[in-house]
Amino acid sequence: MNPHAKLISTMSLAVGTSITISSNHWVLAWTGLEINTLAIIPLISKSHHPRAIEATIKYFLTQSTASALILFSSLTNAWSSGQWDITQLNHPTSSLMLTMAIAIKLGLVPFHFWFPEVLQGSPMITALLLSTLMKLPPITLLTMTSQSLNPALLTLMAISSVLVGGWMGLNQTQTRKISAFSSISHLGWMIVIIIYNPNLTILTFALYTIMTTTVFLSLTHIKVLKLSTMLISWTKTPMPNSTVMLTLLSLAGLPPLTGFMPKWLIIQELTKQEMTPTATIITMLSLLSLFFYLRLAYHSTITLPPNSSNHMKLWRTHKTLNTPMAILFILSTSLLPLSPLIITTF
Repeated sequence: MNPHAKLISTMSLAVGTSITISSNHWVLAWTGLEINTLAIIPLISKSHHPRAIEATIKYFLTQSTASALILFSSLTNAWSSGQWDITQLNHPTSSLMLTMAIAIKLGLVPFHFWFPEVLQGSPMITALLLSTLMKLPPITLLTMTSQSLNPALLTLMAISSVLVGGWMGLNQTQTRKISAFSSISHLGWMIVIIIYNPNLTILTFALYTIMTTTVFLSLTHIKVLKLSTMLISWTKTPMPNSTVMLTLLSLAGLPPLTGFMPKWLIIQELTKQEMTPTATIITMLSLLSLFFYLRLAYHSTITLPPNSSNHMKLWRTHKTLNTPMAILFILSTSLLPLSPLIITTF
């Protein structure tokens, strides 16, 4: 890909995200979402592979549909109330259409069909952007309009996302598809609490972004795209494999790692809101996701390939120290002691 085109696409992503998360007007927010969509398309299709072209077309069609729904929702709300302010979403039909549009953009169930296929057809770094940065503007819009949304609908979509994300990820062997279903499952945890405590949704998204970035960068470093490749990567890159294992366990939400903190706080908040059955159901369904996280961790370090030959010269290459990845790994695994401070802040 031409470096100038790559620079323009990257800058457009930053500009589009900044416009959406900082705007109060529906037209500006819609404009930022459109800039993001147009900027990520060249990054998805840069390999010119048929699978990449297919992913690009699927992404463009779904995001265009979602953007049209957002524009139609804002127009309907402005027609009935005369307000273009994002926080003044008072029309019930507009609220329903906005929920559907954001669900399409995020890949929530039942609009999740495009997300695993697009991630599978994208390069690893582009898949990382699709899983993290591209989800920030829709989550920001949901946070700003959370008081106008339907709690029962969001709870149903959240439980369905956790169920489908865990269930569909059980039979996958491609790491990008597993990451896609992991993202769908984590989005369910974010959506279930967004009406009652939007700050907790932002915290969950921030921690999810840190952990997912660590996993994707580690997999890119050891060049792993499927489980069979992960089986033989231990002898070549033992430290990145250990990083992947611990970060995956953190994504699963196992204490004493960082990923346990958002799930713990969400369950506590749901209990305060007298939604104990919802907290119980979503916790039990997360065991499905735990299974494929443990399978990935098992493949990364516990299952060792056959021993190498007795030749004196080691074929393992010596890699330079990657400081950003080391910082991300520390953040992904050791932030749980900050939980009391975060609880007092909320």
